[in-house]
Parts: sequence; structure tokens; C-alpha cells
Amino acid sequence: MTEYHVAKYGNDSAKGTKDHPFLTISRAAAIAEASDRVVVHEGEYREWVSPANGGRNDAERITYEAAEGEHVIIKGSERITNWEPDEGNVWKAVLPEAFFGEYNPYRETLGGDWFIYPDDNSLHAGDVYMNGKSFYEAKSLEEVRHPQIREYGVNPPWTEHPEPLLHPEDTLYQWYARADSEHTTIYANFQGKNPNEQLTEINVRKCCFYPKKTGRNYITVRGFEIAQAACPWTPPTADQPGMVGTNWSRGWIIEDNIIHDAKCSGISIGKEESTGHNLCTRTHRKPGYQYQMEAVFSGLRIGWSKGTIGSHIIRNNTIYDCGQNGIVGHMGCVFSTISDNHIYNIAVKHEYFGYEIAGIKLHAAIDVQIIHNHIHNCTLGTWLDWQAQGTRVSRNLYRENDRDLMVEVTHGPYMIDNNIFASEYNFDNVAQGGAYIQNLCCGSMRRVPVMDRSTPYHFPHTTEVAGTALVYSGDDRIYQNIFVKGCRTHTEQSMYGTEGYNGHPASMEEYSGKVASLGNEDHEQFEKVPQPVYVNENAYLNGAAPFEREEVCYTDNTNPDVTLTAEDGKVYLKIKIPEEMLKLKTSVYHTNRLGTPRITEALYENPDGSPVTCNTDYFGNIRERITTGPFAKLKSGYNKIRVW
Repeated sequence: MTEYHVAKYGNDSAKGTKDHPFLTISRAAAIAEASDRVVVHEGEYREWVSPANGGRNDAERITYEAAEGEHVIIKGSERITNWEPDEGNVWKAVLPEAFFGEYNPYRETLGGDWFIYPDDNSLHAGDVYMNGKSFYEAKSLEEVRHPQIREYGVNPPWTEHPEPLLHPEDTLYQWYARADSEHTTIYANFQGKNPNEQLTEINVRKCCFYPKKTGRNYITVRGFEIAQAACPWTPPTADQPGMVGTNWSRGWIIEDNIIHDAKCSGISIGKEESTGHNLCTRTHRKPGYQYQMEAVFSGLRIGWSKGTIGSHIIRNNTIYDCGQNGIVGHMGCVFSTISDNHIYNIAVKHEYFGYEIAGIKLHAAIDVQIIHNHIHNCTLGTWLDWQAQGTRVSRNLYRENDRDLMVEVTHGPYMIDNNIFASEYNFDNVAQGGAYIQNLCCGSMRRVPVMDRSTPYHFPHTTEVAGTALVYSGDDRIYQNIFVKGCRTHTEQSMYGTEGYNGHPASMEEYSGKVASLGNEDHEQFEKVPQPVYVNENAYLNGAAPFEREEVCYTDNTNPDVTLTAEDGKVYLKIKIPEEMLKLKTSVYHTNRLGTPRITEALYENPDGSPVTCNTDYFGNIRERITTGPFAKLKSGYNKIRVW
């Protein structure tokens, strides 16, 4: 084991010892090998760190970490101090092409599969920052010289009555770039400030900590602030570089970092280019759905398996102000754990929009565990898309998001338990086979089938494809949740509580009998019978309504006045509980009781195949007695609970 040191007073020709450190992290990353440790000392490092090697296994990993008690910043930007006055509040900086090297983000436009707005290739990967605040890109120099309060973005397609996306003050800070063969000129409106007297930066690098080659396994990234990368749009049918990322590797640990201001994705645990790269947008030969299906099988051909890809740990990070996602991944995210992160202000700038936006956006999240994260003020909190099999979303706090959680075109088993969903819009259930247990749900829910996209499912705890199927909707298990009716209906499919399942069979036997009664046809008869649902022991408050065949439940029209407040960096939940609700008869649900989804016929269990028992609460404590909702020790009347 070798310990290398990096410091701002160092020299890349030195030995890299504590007394004779390297100047750049990249110098250490070029030579560090399995079991080595790279310690980075206080300062600002403007570079793209691309590890040349990886570790051998979990015990022989390569560790990159900030020196204890020292603030280390890795930036994808450069400070610009040669601004010249242009007109009014506008200044310009003329930069030679050599300044950017192989990647000029002021030439690179954002776009690709499922990128919706703007559709004129007018938005670039570049950005301008003053004192840490990012500007808005204008479409012309005239707009920069005469800025007006603007509407940015498009109306979200899931909202029937959207509100304008206005940013009255921020949108006045604008920039525009012109690039010819030799120079790039950036114009920016600094609203009366002299940019040469401020901390004025432009992003110039695609990534900050990301291996340029795949298969760099068992790397730890710990204790850094990482910011301001010009990373591209990252759909599941493309290469997915993030500001920080693993690039189709195994066994990374990304922990205790502050990650912010990625143009698109903060952390990527996603796929690589050989399995497809924006082929729908580039060729218009096949839909993105078809290329995504092909990517799954292409991934299997190049070794996508539990032994080679995924199994990452992302924990204790603060992630904010990223344009597309805080964490993104397709296939490369399998078997990973995402825990104890604080994720906020994701995709709220509204400069662009597409169908790959969320605080956490994962495709093929097989056996991924999303545990005890605080996700708020995001366009969408968490979006699990395709093959969320064995996935568990547990003990998370969601609040003030446009939507909290979306699960799409997956067949189960997946589990959503002991979460607080406190936004006005809680769920988009565009899936089947989910187990929703002991959650507090304070907003509306939407549930829809998908009968035009057959998507893969897998043999349990593997990447091996067992088949593909349509999403008929239903086949859900909904036990011991607290549903609170809100005051706003978001779509015509919205519901509060479980009454939207009315008309579904309440057992597999009943379902099979109805299918058999239709005769000896094939797939047509399965489309005519709603899938069974299993709903019991839930509490419904403020007018939320139960499934018509729920045998044991509690209903009360009283408003529990659920509020969340931030006080001194802590978050508290306040709720009023009716005394009779605490007397609701409940029982313990576990793997054997939950059964198996109709399509996958796989058990609800832990990633290691051990059984699940639903007897813990939001804090991870064993419940002395089973109760509805995420808290084991609710009392009658007023409760104030610290939840973060």
C-alpha cells in the first residue's frame, strides 16, 4: 500500500509523499493502484480526475479522500478575469480554442433521446457562474443586452393546469456564446457588477471525477466538494457521464461529498456507449423504447452481471442544483445502495426538460436499495423506470417536490415502505407488483396501465432476462399506510387512498377464475380482467377513501394537519392522530405473506435472498407492536417528530 499526497504547493514531478506532494489529483490518479490511498489537501483543484486503475476487491480498493478537516474543491470550471465591457451591463470574454482542449461546451448542444425542450438545439453544455450562482443561456446577444423576465421550460405533461415557470430575478442574469474556428466569445449580463471583481467562472470540463475507460473497479471518493461540470444529457439509451461517476464499473463508494451545479447529472452509475448512444435521435430508425430494449441485451453480451457491474455505495452526500438529476443510472446501478443522502433543487432551473429528470433516476435498478434519503424541492423526487425488480425504497423523507415517486413499466417485486411522502403529489404508479407498506402519504396518486410497451423482467437477484411483459396495472400489496386527502387533484386519474382499485379482484384465485371463465383464448382474456390487489389495515384521514373490499381499515374525515418545518437545520413533522386509529387491528407482514407478483413469480425478499419482515419503523427501530404508518410510537393527539 502506498499513500500519495496532493497539495496546491506541490509539484507533479515530486514523489507524492506528504513532504513532497503532487500538485494535481490527476497525477496521483495516473499511478495509484490497488490498496493505494490518495490524500488531497486544502485547496481548489480545477481538473478532470480520470483514474487509470481500479482496485482488486473491496479490501484492496483505491481511495481518494480529502485530508481530515481540510476543505478540498474539485471544479469543472475555470475562473475568467479578462472580461471586457461590451454594452450596458454586458461584458465579454474572448477565449482561444486551445483554452478548451478537446471539449468546448459552448459548441456542444444539449440533446438526445427523450430530450423534449428546447427542440431547436439552442441550449449548450456550457454555463457561467458569478459567486457560485449559475446564469441562464439566452438565444441571442440582443436578449443578453436587453434581458426581460422570462418563462423557462414547458408545462409538465403530467399536470392538467400547470402554472408558469417564472424566475423573476434569476432570469435577468444571462449569457450567450459565439464560436468560430479560432475563438469562443462569451457575453454575459452581470446586472451592474464588474465580473473581474467577482468570482466569475465558466464550466469547461465534461466531468470532474470520472474514469475515461470502463472497468475501473473498487474506488472510493470521499470528503470532497465537487462542482460546475459541463456534463451532457444522460438518457438510458446513451453514454451516461456525470460530474462524478463510475463509468460501467463495480464496487465504488462515493461518500461524504458535497456535489452541486452539474449541468445535467451529479453522480452517474449508468451505462456506457457501446450499448447504444442516442440512436433514436440520431437515426429515427426505431423508437427509443426499442433501442432501450436492445441496450439490455447488448449489456448482457458485454458482461452485465452481478459479478462485474454495479454494487456501488452512495451515502452521506449532499447533492443540489443539478439540471437533470442528482443520481442517474441505467444497468450500471444494479445491486447498489443509495443511503443517507440529502438531495434537493434538482431540475428546478427549468432551462430544459426531458423524460429523464429526477433527484434519483434509475433504469434497471435490480436489487437497488434506496434507504433514508432526504429528497426535496425537485421536479421529481425519485423515478424508477424499467426493471425495478428487488428494489426497495425505505425510510426516505420526500417533501416539496412536484412529484415524490414514480415507478414505471416494471413488474415487481419491489417494496416501498416506511417513507414520508409529504408533497402534494405522491405517486405515479405506472407499474405493477409493488408492495406499499407503512408509509405516510399526504398527496394524490396516479395509477395507469401501459399496454403498448412490453418490458423485461429477470430471474431473482440476477441480470438474466426471464421474459418481457406488458404492465396491466394492479397486482399491488398495500398494507398499513396512512393516507391523508389533500386539496389538489393533479390529473384525472388522481386518487387519495386506495378507492382507485375498486373493481379489482381481491385474490389470485378470484382473478384466475375470472380469466378461466372467458374461455380458452390466449392473451386477450388477460387484458379483460383487472389484476388482483391486496389491500388491508390502512388508515384513511381527511376524506381519503379505502378500497371497497378492504376488510380491516380505519377512516376518519378529521384533518390531521400534517406539516413539516425546518428548524436549525433539522426537519420536524407535526401530525394529529385520532385515538381510535391507534386501536386498528394489525398484523406482521413478511415474505411468505406477501406472496409473489403474477408475472415474475419472484418473492419479496432482501437482495441476498433472505426473507423480509415488516416490523421496523422510519427510524429503523424494531416495532414493539405493529402500527399503521412509518412511526412506531405515535400517540393520540398532537405529535411532533424529528424526521431529519
